[in-house]
Amino acid sequence: MVALDQNGEEIREVAKWFAAMKEAGEAPAGATATAMEGDALALPFPDESFDVVIISEVMEHIPDDKGVLAEMVRVLKPGGRIAITVPRYGPEKVCWSLSDAYHEVEGGHIRIYKAAELLAKIREAGLRPYGTHHAHALHSPYWWLKCAFGVDNDKALPVRAYHKLLVWDIMKKPLATRVAEQALNPLIGKSFVAYATKPHLPRAEADAA
Repeated sequence: MVALDQNGEEIREVAKWFAAMKEAGEAPAGATATAMEGDALALPFPDESFDVVIISEVMEHIPDDKGVLAEMVRVLKPGGRIAITVPRYGPEKVCWSLSDAYHEVEGGHIRIYKAAELLAKIREAGLRPYGTHHAHALHSPYWWLKCAFGVDNDKALPVRAYHKLLVWDIMKKPLATRVAEQALNPLIGKSFVAYATKPHLPRAEADAA
């Protein structure tokens, strides 16, 4: 597994997590994990390198989102699978309405995707979508609170209290919040997730290539 991000500080943290997982024996036997700093528009990998590619909350940050998709398709093996997540239109629109600072920052969100728009771009990239869903409903109210009280204001009581709830939920995974989030995902899920495959070239096209 390879984790890649443009933020070097974030990648160093991920490398520490990978090392801790290995030391704790949480990784399967023979598995390897590498954390790399890199550019999504110029991936440092050969063509057809990966069986699975995950683009998690990336495309809304990059002006050339079609270029990002093209690079992901390039490094994905024929028959491979890709998962793409972006902020969902409705919850994201609320954040933009509540706070300019939420998105008007260096490296911030520059667009809000509608599901049909993202799926059209996925198809244009030569991929075949086969499924979608919404996720992270419990995170939407947290970001609404952050935007309402100030995105840099972590001391506001409602923000601190809700953050504690999210940490507790992530660490303990109680059934009550799992069921609640599953029920709320179709309504206020923070992320829109699309799955697609990279088709094998038709025989005539493969022979020509």
